[in-house]
Amino acid sequence: MDTVRVLAPSGMLGAGWDHATVERGIALGADVISIDGGSTDSGPHYLGAATAKTTAKAVARDLRSLFTAAAGAGIPVVVGSCGTSGTDTGVDWVAGIAAEVLAEEGLDLKVARIYSEQDPTDLKEYLNRTHPLPPLGNLDAETLESCTHIVGAMGHEPIVEALRAGAQVVLAGRATDTAVAAAYPLMVGMPAGPTWHAAKIIECGGQCTSNPRAGGVLATIDADGFTIEPLDPASACTPISVAAHMLYETADPFEMREPDGTLDVRDAEYTAVDDRIVRVTGSKFHRAAQHTIKLEGARITGYETMSFSAIRDPLVLADIDEWAALMRTLIAQRVGQTLGLVDGEYAFDLRLYGHNAVLDELEPESGPPREVGVMLLVNAPDQATATAVAKVANPLMLHLPTPSMDYLPSFAFASSPAEVERGAAYEFVLNHVVDCAPLELFRIEFEGETRA
Repeated sequence: MDTVRVLAPSGMLGAGWDHATVERGIALGADVISIDGGSTDSGPHYLGAATAKTTAKAVARDLRSLFTAAAGAGIPVVVGSCGTSGTDTGVDWVAGIAAEVLAEEGLDLKVARIYSEQDPTDLKEYLNRTHPLPPLGNLDAETLESCTHIVGAMGHEPIVEALRAGAQVVLAGRATDTAVAAAYPLMVGMPAGPTWHAAKIIECGGQCTSNPRAGGVLATIDADGFTIEPLDPASACTPISVAAHMLYETADPFEMREPDGTLDVRDAEYTAVDDRIVRVTGSKFHRAAQHTIKLEGARITGYETMSFSAIRDPLVLADIDEWAALMRTLIAQRVGQTLGLVDGEYAFDLRLYGHNAVLDELEPESGPPREVGVMLLVNAPDQATATAVAKVANPLMLHLPTPSMDYLPSFAFASSPAEVERGAAYEFVLNHVVDCAPLELFRIEFEGETRA
């Protein structure tokens, strides 16, 4: 093939789009549809609990758009990081929704599932081939055993394997965002530099355009480079909007590591073809001497209870930092007196939204806020203890005056009951890579047959 056209309808399955933009991509000659189904952006809960951040009806809506368009054009659909975190449960969840959509639409498409979840016992055999990424240290067996779920982020190779085996729909577990879009072009012989660069630019759909809300993009990859075109005729790509996406979620704007090598865009040139389309040349890809797979794992750190109240009192807001310091001191004192708990047996965080909850000490604004939302987040070894701490803090969250006030203020809780039990809290504990072959840690099921 001289060119390959990759249609990316959105940055994430379940986000939604206008089906007309997908139809336009098909009319422009798309050879494959690729979309990411998840991310670590939303924190460790979705991996730790193996649950999706999207609702089933939204996923079904988007799959219906993709399947009907792809079936009519006779092109494959590739979905990566199914179920948000790419666990086996997430793959099966999306596969179940896909089966319902295919049946409802009367479509007979061959579906492959690629599983990326890792067994801690099996991973212990890889400890001498596992290397930490900053800021973590060497991995040990205890850390592996503490995880509720572990996934490996696959590159393009397992997806290629499934496509070559005849899959018309590939539902992959955890995968790099770029591998989802790069797999088909690499399979048919497109050069690695332009392919990986194009895949990076289109990973978030229309984010590289003048109107990210308007729909996705179409990347056309050839031997010398690639072009990017919005699927909405009213939207545009510019050299700046395309080049800027190399700044997104990368430690280095000129390099990006994949399992089998590194994308290098130092010499890339971005040229406007017209007022909507951009062409990119000069991208390179340096293959690594050793293929590596990044591990992601999450474990329970405790159980959380949250309270939220709102302050409009101008005397409190005039010195909200002093009020917050007093609140922290009194919570610790009263929890010790009432529940007999000391530091280390529980923890709490007090965040002042509307003041410095986002930037904390880096907040440049110095004037008193107009209103502040106070969020108390308690973490304890069990839910009952977390809620008990929040209940001890309840009167303070409702009525605490500053030291200079001679009256009792009243604040407003956001909910009744004031304490909201959030359940288990998780943390990421794996940021390591494993030296291994491209297919070694993944299992492909295609029409009931285990292939790898």
